[in-house]
Amino acid sequence: MRPVLWIGVVYNAAIALMLMFPSTLGAMAALPPIGSDFYRWMLTYFVVLFSATYAWLALSPTISRSLIALAAIGKTRAFLIALLSLLRGDIPLKAFGVSVGDLGFAIYFLYWLRSTAGVPPKA
Repeated sequence: MRPVLWIGVVYNAAIALMLMFPSTLGAMAALPPIGSDFYRWMLTYFVVLFSATYAWLALSPTISRSLIALAAIGKTRAFLIALLSLLRGDIPLKAFGVSVGDLGFAIYFLYWLRSTAGVPPKA
């Protein structure tokens, strides 16, 4: 399994670069132009995937610290991307306001990780 996971690292890093640079690297994979529904659907899918992960964790007898750490990183980065987008003028303040919830979750997830460090896992 570990070799396949490492291949997944490389594969997903390549996809990330194609999405980040759609007119050059993305063109090599014939990705659609910016503004295509493809990007909206992919973004929506990943938000729903995180939502499903939170539900799965909430229902699990033991909460995975690794997944909470990943969630903290994801929420922090989502907030930082929104902040950068606001500062660049790509999104209005009202749209940025939605990301304040991401920051709140990130702070709580980090607080939980710190306050439960060294404690035997429990729900």
